[in-house]
Amino acid sequence: MNKFLTVLFGFVFSCLAMNAWASSGGGSPILDFTATGMGIAAVIIFTFAYVLVIGEEFLHLRKSKPVMIAAGVIWILVALSYKSQGDTETAHALIQHNILEYAELLLFLLAAMTYVNTLEERNVFGALRAVLVSKGFSLKTIFWITGLLAFFISPIADNLTTALVMAAVVMAVAKDNKAFVGIGCINIVVAANAGGAFSPFGDITTLMVWQKGLVEFTEFFALLVPSIVNWLVPAIIMSFFLPKGTPEASDEVAVIKPGGIIVIFLFLMTISMAVLFHIVLHLPSMVGMMTGLGVLKVFGYYLKVRAGHDVTDFEGATHTHMPEEGPNFDIFQQLQRAEWDTLMFFYGVVLCVGGLGALGYLNLTSHLMYDQLGASWANIIVGLLSAIVDNIPVMFAVLTMSPEMELNQWLLVTLTAGVGGSLLSVGSAAGVALMGQARGFYTFFGHLKWTWAIALGYIASIYAHFLLTGMSF
Repeated sequence: MNKFLTVLFGFVFSCLAMNAWASSGGGSPILDFTATGMGIAAVIIFTFAYVLVIGEEFLHLRKSKPVMIAAGVIWILVALSYKSQGDTETAHALIQHNILEYAELLLFLLAAMTYVNTLEERNVFGALRAVLVSKGFSLKTIFWITGLLAFFISPIADNLTTALVMAAVVMAVAKDNKAFVGIGCINIVVAANAGGAFSPFGDITTLMVWQKGLVEFTEFFALLVPSIVNWLVPAIIMSFFLPKGTPEASDEVAVIKPGGIIVIFLFLMTISMAVLFHIVLHLPSMVGMMTGLGVLKVFGYYLKVRAGHDVTDFEGATHTHMPEEGPNFDIFQQLQRAEWDTLMFFYGVVLCVGGLGALGYLNLTSHLMYDQLGASWANIIVGLLSAIVDNIPVMFAVLTMSPEMELNQWLLVTLTAGVGGSLLSVGSAAGVALMGQARGFYTFFGHLKWTWAIALGYIASIYAHFLLTGMSF
């Protein structure tokens, strides 16, 4: 925590001290309020809110609550600042732009989360776990299998869900081996974050870059090799320190519920629709995802009828269908199980960062980082910041700054923001979730012990990207 505060406050006050360097905007509607009382108050409010977010595990205060309040207060300061200059329209236009960006991402993520929740409810993930724990694999084999699956499932599902499923496997086969569970969870976090970096669907940051139109869908796959390097380097190092042994195979049996396989195909179809809507029709990919969600809801109706639920028609009459097979199913329960705290946190972050941008801070930061240091070093620093703060606000800030960069530089910042969070256990949603799931086995300091190996992977993945693209500093 002290390190976080030092970095954050040092960065903020260096920005204030170098305010004379800030550009006036060259005709941009963004005015410079960075040296005003309103601007400084906005930074303090955001900093305080984010300190509460960082302390969520100890305070038991959901992370969305402080940033949502901070967002409202910051935009009050933005509106008052522009009004003091006789401008009553710009603040309204700027916040509408932020809300539109958030709405597209919200609906996209809501559809994706509902599909993932449905797959979980249909016991698809449970069946996968049961297969793995019943095979009698050695600890080293489990280490590599869970890492490999985490790497290749996270681009389709998401790194958080993938990490939780794979960690459940590790816990099931070696719950009495604390050393293995700890190192296995570290491997899963790194693999899930690395796998999410080369797909628009693997992480919220990659999704934001794709929806912004800065990187096309197929262009993300240029990050496949650097992502593999990012995972393999620390995984190979850690594999030499794995405890030996072969735990007894479990007799756990899990069966996929009726319709589970079909939901997998519907999910893949929905992802394909989102890509086609974006590339072919030039419509927001969110429309494709929501259309696919509609298809899932209709299929949910079929599952509900098949399970023998009462179904009410449009005229209010109730018809009882005889049960066939399969348990009760309600698609709206899966909608309710979406990670609403995360979605609301994202709202607060988007509006907080957007508000700071409206006050001129992002123009200033862009000048300090991208103009003074250069795009390559700035993008590498973005990855380091994402381990300390969170990759969502860091990436949204970069997208809002919109520095002039070529495609390979946008790919670089996508890579670093995606995998930089692996450096610390609190740097990614996957790491934070696993600290709760494997409490006492996977800890902050246990992860920190291997940060040097993960850092080698971070450096190696950046070098691989430079090597493959012919980039230079």
